[in-house]
Order: sequence, then C-alpha cells, then structure tokens
Amino acid sequence: MSDLSSATQRLKAVQDEIGKIIVGQNEVVEGVLICLLGGGHVLLEGVPGLGKTTLLRTLSRVLHLKYSRIQFTPDLMPADIVGSMIMDSDERGTKSFRFAAGPIFSNLVLADEINRATPKTQSALLEAMQERTVTSGTTTHQLDSPFLVMATQNPIEMEGTYPLPEAQLDRFLMKILVRYPNRADLATIVERTITRDEVQLEPKLDGEGILELRKLCRQVLVAPHVQDFAVDLVMATQPDEGQAHPLAKKYIRYGSSPRGAQSLVECGRVLAMMRGRTHLSIDDIAAVAPSVLRHRVILNFDAHADGQTAETILPQILKGVATQAPVAR
Repeated sequence: MSDLSSATQRLKAVQDEIGKIIVGQNEVVEGVLICLLGGGHVLLEGVPGLGKTTLLRTLSRVLHLKYSRIQFTPDLMPADIVGSMIMDSDERGTKSFRFAAGPIFSNLVLADEINRATPKTQSALLEAMQERTVTSGTTTHQLDSPFLVMATQNPIEMEGTYPLPEAQLDRFLMKILVRYPNRADLATIVERTITRDEVQLEPKLDGEGILELRKLCRQVLVAPHVQDFAVDLVMATQPDEGQAHPLAKKYIRYGSSPRGAQSLVECGRVLAMMRGRTHLSIDDIAAVAPSVLRHRVILNFDAHADGQTAETILPQILKGVATQAPVAR
C-alpha cells in the first residue's frame, strides 16, 4: 500500500510539473502517461498549434528521458528513421561498415504528421514500435527502454497524405483527440507568452522509476466481473456477434480486435493506480474506453451517410453495456 501511495504521489508530481508548461490539456497529459506506463504508443489527432510537440518535449525534461522528433514528409525514407550502414575508414585506410542509429533510438519519439509519409516509411516505424528492435543486415539492435512513440495527425489537411491502414492503427494503445483550449486556458497561455518568464522544470522521474511503476501497474487486481465488462464492451462493437449493440449492427463494418480488450485492461490498471487504488473498476474501463476503441472500429457507408462517427456511436455502446454490468464496482 505504501508503494502504491508513493507511486500516486510521484505521478501527481509529474502532472503538476508538466502543467507549468502545458495548459488545459489534462486529459491528454494523463492519456500519454497511461500509454507510457502501459508500455504502448499513442496517436494524437488535432490541428496545429495545440501543443502536441511541446508536450513530448516537456515530458522528456520532467522524466529525464532522451527525446527525438521526426518530421514525416513524402520523401522520408525508412533509413531516415531506423538508421543505416555507413562505411568508415581508419588511419591506415582500412574500410569497414558500422551501423549509424537513427532517431528511433530514443526513449520518447515524436512522429510528427505520420500520415504524410509513404506506407513503406510508416511500416518501418510501426515495425520498430511493435518489435522494439531494429534489424540492419544480420544484426538486430534493441531499442531503448522505456520506449514511447507519440504520433500526430492533422485532421484538416488531408491532401497529399497517406492515412494509416486500420491494421496499423490497431498498434497504437490509444488515440487521443487534442481539442481547442477553453477561454480561461487560452487567456493563461497568452498571459504566459506576454510575461516570457523562463520556466524551470525539475525532473520528477527517470527511466528506472518508470519501469518500477510499470511493475506496480501489473499488480493492480482485476476482478472477474470487471474483466467480463471489458470483454463485453469489445464484443458489443462487433456487428456479427449475437451480443452486438444495435448501433454496431447498423453502423460498424468491423469491430474492435482482441487487442482492444487487452488495451482496456492495461490502460484501466494504470488509471486505477493513478487514482490510488489497488483494484481495477468498471469506471476505470469506461474512462479509457473512448481513447482505446475510437481507432479500432471501422464504420460502414451508412454511418458516413447519416453523419455518425466513433465519437457519437461509442458512448451509446458503452452506456448499453454498462446498464447490463454488475452493480459492484
């Protein structure tokens, strides 16, 4: 219990420190931390200027982790991400090959505007995300740990982009929508711009501390009825299943994969620890469900014709499954 209390306090300190730079994006900050502690990766979608790049740079300072940024463009090659073999020569003129590591060899990697790169380049990044290794020739290189890729997408500039295939989207633990700040938050941002005071950030965690917190997350208890809730929620998104929600049968072409159920439990356990509890609750699952499932459901033509989106359908499915869940939470 003392370990849990300490972990909760340390994560609160991290969030407070990030709050010195990032204003009004508490849900986004919490989601990125959940992905980091859950051992997954996060996809952020939002228009430019909402602080996505600043968030990861701030996170690297607060967590004392190595950070790199990759600007995705149509001419970006896989070697620009993972690295390549180069030829060296010593003072005697002897030539030899050595591997020059690319920017993927960092703890925190920002893949900016990932949908602007070609599918071949996207695949190189996603393979490294999944396997946590990079192979060059006959040698396999292990990536640093902890390792988090935060990819961004711009939803309003779709010309000249290569949208991620659904199977690759499934590799991301969460997809988080970065929304515009409200008036009070925007006023705070402008005020900080006017004062131009240099904010001094203090490291609150390091790589070893994050790995310790991951171990604590795995100790969060999952009761059978909570596990059943996660499974029922995923099954309710699959239109061909008997327990599918009516909206899923009408508007969803393909429901969430089994990875969605795993992600619900993993993300929920991290959230439970952040809230100071040693057990996972249905409320934790419900809290992370939109970010975990929104990129894992594929809508059909009727949904687009009727103006339906994952944001309008998933809350109704979640509500329907919750009404049938056990009262104990």
